[in-house]
Amino acid sequence: MSYPNLVGVKVKAAASQATLKIRPSPELNSGAGDGSIRSTASLNFGPGHRVTPLALLADGRLWWSEGIQRCLSVEKEVLEFVSSGSYIKIKTLVEVRDGCCTTGAPGRLVQNDVVFQPSSEETHRLWCEKLREFIDSLGRPKRLFVFVNPFGGKKSALKIFADQVKPLLEAAQIQITLQETEHQLHAKEVAHSLDITKYDGIVCVSGDGILVEVVNGLLQREDWHSAIKMPLGVVPAGTGNGMAKSLLDSVGDPCAVANAVLAIIRGHKRPLDVATITQEETRFFSILMLAWGLVADIDIESEKYRWMGSARLDFYALCRLFNLRQYIGRVCFVPAPGFEAHGEPTGYPGKYNSKGNNIDPSEVEHVNLQRSCYQGPEINLENLNWRVINGPFISVWLHNVPWGAEETMAAPDAKFSDGFLDLIIIKNCPKLQLVSLMSELNKGGHVKSPYVMYLKVKAFSLEPGPRTKNQEKEGIIDSDGEVLARGKGTYKCEQKALMAYDKLQITVDKGLATLFTPI
Repeated sequence: MSYPNLVGVKVKAAASQATLKIRPSPELNSGAGDGSIRSTASLNFGPGHRVTPLALLADGRLWWSEGIQRCLSVEKEVLEFVSSGSYIKIKTLVEVRDGCCTTGAPGRLVQNDVVFQPSSEETHRLWCEKLREFIDSLGRPKRLFVFVNPFGGKKSALKIFADQVKPLLEAAQIQITLQETEHQLHAKEVAHSLDITKYDGIVCVSGDGILVEVVNGLLQREDWHSAIKMPLGVVPAGTGNGMAKSLLDSVGDPCAVANAVLAIIRGHKRPLDVATITQEETRFFSILMLAWGLVADIDIESEKYRWMGSARLDFYALCRLFNLRQYIGRVCFVPAPGFEAHGEPTGYPGKYNSKGNNIDPSEVEHVNLQRSCYQGPEINLENLNWRVINGPFISVWLHNVPWGAEETMAAPDAKFSDGFLDLIIIKNCPKLQLVSLMSELNKGGHVKSPYVMYLKVKAFSLEPGPRTKNQEKEGIIDSDGEVLARGKGTYKCEQKALMAYDKLQITVDKGLATLFTPI
């Protein structure tokens, strides 16, 4: 892209609508003929004006002087610009630090406007033209379909959308189509029938559950090949927020609404692995995790203490730790390169054999009708090098991304699109050591414990069994925060589930989905 050099053209700048806290720039005068657009500007600092150089460089940096030189990255910090009369207002979202913080921790993002007045119509036209050319070249989304879940987390998603998400999207001149979810699986239903040609992306202002529903809805379409390429964005407004935390933490950003929205506005994308969980003809598409044993019990059974808020998880974790359960069963897996030493060699564990468990027939019928939808990755499982670990188990945990929740770094080595799932197994562990390693979950230190087996797998088979001390009772299988299967004698075991409490199989499709990402 070429920018003419406009040295010495007078520009007046109106006062900024907020005090800018922007990093000092390097040397402004980088030499004529470098393809930049340059002017002088009159900035309003209290009484009077100060004449200063103003430039939009070819690499997208906006430079000016406030006594010391300043710059903005159009790609990273500019939302949009508007022309009003003779003025040009550049809408920005910049990082500020409170007080005298010098720790290097990320600051918070604050919206500011830079307003200036070109000295002639021709200069005004040229600035607008070049700003538009540069912003349009970034490939940012223009039309977004936005789900808001008013029931998740602290039931604050609607307020978060109205107060924080919508103003930023509107400042970036993005057209919004809003859909409030009304019941469980509503987002899945909408995604299944949505005219995706009208949008540049789908955004979930929620926890992780709505994002999972959207992925499942897209993959159960006849046009799933193109539908699953739709970029998906997530804004943390739920209980767990594991995907938003994983995305933002990957670049050192806080798990904050403004950071998540800025990542969506900027429009960068990254692939995401999708795991297919299969039991006969029934399929569930997972993007976060699967748990059986301790983690699943805490996640699901703690719902009886929902009145305690987020403290319910810590409280019930202690209850489970001091009344520890172990489960009979076995896991089979195909290890990633470098993890072949785990387990013992075995053959392909075979397909599921129904025991007539409590499956929701309407769900099975719905899935069976979707013969033209995505069926999972094409892989010959029988010819792979399978290995086996026999129980009893305290916990079996599979993860697709590093964070399971904002305070739970379950799988510190997990990657978004490496084609593998991270498997965390705890078999035998004294209670005090278990309490200690669980306290390390917020920073991923638990995987270093000698009582934890941590590896990467390409395919996985789970054969869940009953509790060791009471074989009349079984367990719960939890995927992405929802109950996948309920065994005998479990919490709310009378409720229908998508799958039976029996053998299931998991395979990974590398980079199948697409996410908006901060990098």
